[in-house]
Amino acid sequence: MLQDKVATAKKIDAFLKSIISSGAFKLKYRITVNPPIAPDAETPDILVEFAGPDSQLLLERGGEVLRSFEVLTHESLHLHAEDHDKVSFDCKGYRAARQQELKLAAQVAADRVLQSGVPYSFAPMSSRERRLIHLAFRDHASLATQSEGEGGRRYVVLYPKDYKPARPRR
Repeated sequence: MLQDKVATAKKIDAFLKSIISSGAFKLKYRITVNPPIAPDAETPDILVEFAGPDSQLLLERGGEVLRSFEVLTHESLHLHAEDHDKVSFDCKGYRAARQQELKLAAQVAADRVLQSGVPYSFAPMSSRERRLIHLAFRDHASLATQSEGEGGRRYVVLYPKDYKPARPRR
């Protein structure tokens, strides 16, 4: 749990100033403590939103640099894994667009699994994105999810609830 959100925001500010100046990024950012609750989305305790001429760099390759800034900030703050969702980074509405994309992908996958009875494996994704998929199916009567893989290659598999894999022949 973030004890002092304002103090944490100040630490984030100092850390980002250092990264942005050392990397010679042309970026501005706004840090919001207790941002307004977004409908249908998880709301962090602290939201960092980037803008500026180098914004597109943060979003290339699926937001890889944006995610890297976030991970480095979590490490600098010594945040426990369960607190990672409390500090969130965004740029040009990327997070909301990605959440919408994941919801659509989840619906398409659900339709496919329900029609075929065959499990569906999503592409590797971050722990936050995997959590969104798990939550989307948490109360589903006919489908279940499970994370598989290691490290940055972890992904979610969507199964029919009573799925029994075929046994390999010997």
